[in-house]
This record gives sequence, C-alpha cells and structure tokens, in this order.
Amino acid sequence: MTWKAPEISRKHEPYVGDERTMLEGWLDYHRDTLLLKCAGLTAEQLKTPSVEPSNLTLLGLVRHMAEVERWWFRIRAAGQQLDDLYCTEASPDGDLDDVADADAATDFATYAAEVEAARQAAAGLSLDQTFARRRDGGTDEINVRWVYVHMIEEYARHNGHADLIRERIDGVTGA
Repeated sequence: MTWKAPEISRKHEPYVGDERTMLEGWLDYHRDTLLLKCAGLTAEQLKTPSVEPSNLTLLGLVRHMAEVERWWFRIRAAGQQLDDLYCTEASPDGDLDDVADADAATDFATYAAEVEAARQAAAGLSLDQTFARRRDGGTDEINVRWVYVHMIEEYARHNGHADLIRERIDGVTGA
C-alpha cells in the first residue's frame, strides 16, 4: 500500500481572544494549512519540485518548518540544547535540499512531534520573555511574542509556496 500524507481538518483561526490565544490560534491555522496542502499526496508527489530552477518541494517545506519550529521555540526561546534535524555543516539547507531519499512518513511524524514539542516549550514562557536572537549570544534581544509573529509570517509565506506547488502537482487549489 502506498503511503499518502494524512487528511486534516483545519481548525479555524480565532475571531476573539486575548493576545496569546490569537497568536497560538493563527499559528495553528497556518500549521494546519501546510498539512492541508499536502493531504492525500504520495511521497513521490511530495518530492516533486515546484518549477525549474527551484528544487522547492512540499516535503522540503514540511521538513523546513519542523526545523524552524525546533529552532525558534525550543532552542532559542526555551534554551534547550538540541541538534538541528536535517541541516548539517555539509548541507546547511538539508531540510529543503535533501528530500530525494527522505522518508515522507517519518518526516511528517517528525513535524508533528516538533509542533507538539514547540507548543509545550512555549506554554511555560511569557510573551515578554527575552533571549539572544543568535546562538552565539549576540546582543540582539527578541521576545517570545516576536517568535510567534515571525512563525505566523514564515508559515504564511511558505503556505503561498505550497499553494503553487500543490496546484502544479495535481491542479488542486483553494484555501
């Protein structure tokens, strides 16, 4: 049996709520949107590049967002000591580039685990908590609120890419 990206029921973004509810709700909406763009596709379809010369794929986007979830919420904001998931010195963009031999089912499970771990890491942090933006402890400070806004922007941008890639693969369009 051929593996396919799971179907998803996207949760609607909140219309009313405090700041944290709105930030978390919009972030979850965009997380769901990425998965919605992948739903029902085979591993091979998820590895189909957008258009030449780009090698951008839906699976690459899923892997990238797993890496970004880990980076901003767990490593930077929560200060957890973790290695990158896919990126290495030899392949700094391995999340996006190294999909030819990737296992889509494993990568989707990794993404789900990273989203849940990011939620747990962020739950105990104040939106006003600050930390050094860079790993080297540079002087640029940002707060957890910035991370939420940045992640919403990052997903929104990549979901636009995902829209176009999905339409190229099988003609499916939509929200």
